[in-house]
Amino acid sequence: MDIRLGNGYDVHAFTEGDHVWLCGVKVPHTKALLGHSDADVGMHALTDAIYGALAEGDIGRHFPPSDPQWKGAASHIFLRHAVELARSKGFEISNCDVTLVCERPKVGPHADAMRAELASIMNLDRGRISVKATTSERLGFTGREEGIAAIATAALVKA
Repeated sequence: MDIRLGNGYDVHAFTEGDHVWLCGVKVPHTKALLGHSDADVGMHALTDAIYGALAEGDIGRHFPPSDPQWKGAASHIFLRHAVELARSKGFEISNCDVTLVCERPKVGPHADAMRAELASIMNLDRGRISVKATTSERLGFTGREEGIAAIATAALVKA
């Protein structure tokens, strides 16, 4: 049996704005996340976890930030590409786990909607997707509320 695990990590700094995109959900907040695309830190980490499990590099390899066509792009494009690449290589995503690291906004009230959105994008049962959050106990850049970090793991199984 061919089982692959991949990890992904991403960070984005806060900037002026009134919402953040997290795992495909628009979450009201006093700031936005700064990035070349929509800066969905959770979806970026998950996309990189899938690419990592496939030994296919990272988002920047497939969607270079130097390419203006990706400016402001919705991150579901990147995630869908990674999922389709996995399936084209004969893999199914067994499960994935995303952890968002921030003091604010509070993720808990939105976690179920995030799981549902990721499940829709990935064409997976919602029970195979975990989205959770933690703080960094007010330490580091996330603790100072300068931005958000995300870590993700994806397990792929050869179909």
